[in-house]
Amino acid sequence: MAGPGTEGGASEAGPEAAAPPPMQGLQLVQQGAEARLYRGRFLGRPTVLKLRFPKRYRHPLLEERLGRRRTAQEARSLLRCRRAGISAPVVYFVDYVSNCIYLEDIVGSTTVRDFIISVQQSGRDASSLILLVEKIGEILARMHDEDLIHGDLTTSNMLLRPPPEKLELVLIDFGLSFISALPEDKGVDLYVLEKAFLSTHPNTEALFEVLLKKYSAASKKSAPVIKKLDEVRLRGRKRSMVG
Repeated sequence: MAGPGTEGGASEAGPEAAAPPPMQGLQLVQQGAEARLYRGRFLGRPTVLKLRFPKRYRHPLLEERLGRRRTAQEARSLLRCRRAGISAPVVYFVDYVSNCIYLEDIVGSTTVRDFIISVQQSGRDASSLILLVEKIGEILARMHDEDLIHGDLTTSNMLLRPPPEKLELVLIDFGLSFISALPEDKGVDLYVLEKAFLSTHPNTEALFEVLLKKYSAASKKSAPVIKKLDEVRLRGRKRSMVG
């Protein structure tokens, strides 16, 4: 699994986060504000271990409930995706004592972020990017029609199975996900992706519009979502003007 997100930046984890459960060949690959990611082997399979560690500034009982709830929600979201035909890592095991999720490691994968940058820098035909963003729009439409909100949509939280040219997309990092049928929540989900997409990939406004066009065509509930997206955009611009 290449470049998975971990819900934020540097962590304030204490010593209690230093010892993940034992796993063959365990190696730390990434740390974020909420979790650490390790690679290793679980039951003989390449595995990513996501360890959600406690925050010292929260009351221990509150932290225990939050950690268990978020771990459970992430596992449920991944299973919900797969039931809907959306490619996401297989959940091998969930440990609610240490708040660990053992996930399929998408070996040899490339992040959508790196793929877009590679195509742009190489000067290759951009038609593959059009096909890619159409696929993203279609998958997000299916996810939102299941009333699943990702919560942290970025091109770093989307993987391409090898070889990346086949455009087999895998959604990852559902640590902030939740269930909601509200167009507002779905519109905000798209707005988060739009902000991340355009800041990471400059001069791609036309590509993102292709993504939204495909989303609108593929989703049964797109009209109120796109309307809410426009409202969220307007609020964002007003905040920027006010500072």
